[in-house]
Amino acid sequence: MNQAYIVDHCRTPRGVGKVGKGAMAHLHPQNLGAAVLSALRERNDIDTAKVDDIIWGCSNQQGKQGVDLGRMTALSAGFDVRASGVTLDRFCGSGITAVNFGAATIMAGMEDVVISGGCEMMSHNNSDPRAKRTQFLDGDNPALRKLHPQIAQGICADAIATLEGISRKATEELGVESQRRADIAIREGRFKGALVPVLNEDGSLALDHDEYPRPSTTLEGLANLNPAFEAMADMPIDESGTTQVDMIRSAFPDLDINFIHHAGTSSGVVDGSGAILLASQQALDTYGWKPRARIVAMANIGDSPELMLNAPVPAAKKVLEKAGLTVDDIDLFEVNEAFAAIAEKFIRDLNLDRDKVNVNGGGIALGHPIGATGAILIGTVLDELERRGLQRGLVTMCAAGGMAPAIIIERV
Repeated sequence: MNQAYIVDHCRTPRGVGKVGKGAMAHLHPQNLGAAVLSALRERNDIDTAKVDDIIWGCSNQQGKQGVDLGRMTALSAGFDVRASGVTLDRFCGSGITAVNFGAATIMAGMEDVVISGGCEMMSHNNSDPRAKRTQFLDGDNPALRKLHPQIAQGICADAIATLEGISRKATEELGVESQRRADIAIREGRFKGALVPVLNEDGSLALDHDEYPRPSTTLEGLANLNPAFEAMADMPIDESGTTQVDMIRSAFPDLDINFIHHAGTSSGVVDGSGAILLASQQALDTYGWKPRARIVAMANIGDSPELMLNAPVPAAKKVLEKAGLTVDDIDLFEVNEAFAAIAEKFIRDLNLDRDKVNVNGGGIALGHPIGATGAILIGTVLDELERRGLQRGLVTMCAAGGMAPAIIIERV
């Protein structure tokens, strides 16, 4: 089997995902993606006519994000028209899946140069009427809803915390630690090699740093926040008065949810983009690129759609089995902090050393640009492996519908 190598990666800053507050919220989603594609081209002297494909993750493909964002972003970046592009959606797992698909085509011997990544402008999702989806993931299909009732993710996080015995205090400790680690990483410049500034249409600077972190966050402050999802859970969703609590209790009849998550223990709503340059050995030889890592193994798995967010643990186990490795062979882990209970469960179930997981903070502190996050996390773990002189990293994240992709990379 051919090897797939990571040559380079980069990302935009993560800006607050709200129009009027975020420094990038006024821009077109193609602008953010074009910033990272252009940076990869310039940093690696890419002849874009030789790029076989651009595989792009974007979850909410509506409005400005709904026109094969990967292809249109490449054109916006001035890539040669022969550089094709495709956009996929595995919800929050889109970015990892884009990288996995790109690596798979190279490993199959079908392509030599692929750029994989993604973009999500949460500000666009929340402000453009054209970006509105149906209320629930079932697409308002009553037959599917009866078979697999799928509710809001925040309520799922609270349900998982209840079932797993994860306390509010534990989630808030994880949230504060995420902020602390992100603050250290930012002050020490650990993200500088990956960050690409985003410019306004007139060439002026829009944003050159992560905008979302709140380093002053304390346990005392978080303790004063009200749970964010309780009111939503008890709100009728149809004429018969059915609530989302009723929906999940159809699958878990005895569940009495303890609502604990809030803004300080949930991933931040942000705008952002990230991309990874993947290459075959033939491409490395042809273009003189030096690889930074190779793809060791990839996996996807499904889990309970009703709980939705539980798949990272089985995904990690599956990708480790495919690689013939154990958790002890992995130096660093990145698991998306969609909600604190998800990361906490991941650490507990796999019995991980907390000093190996999300060492530079995670989605709670830095934010979660849904379709881009996976590619960003792969780049983050690679940079940190290099900084520490370590070898292997595992990246995974929950995705709506009860799924998780995973990937293991190894420095070369």
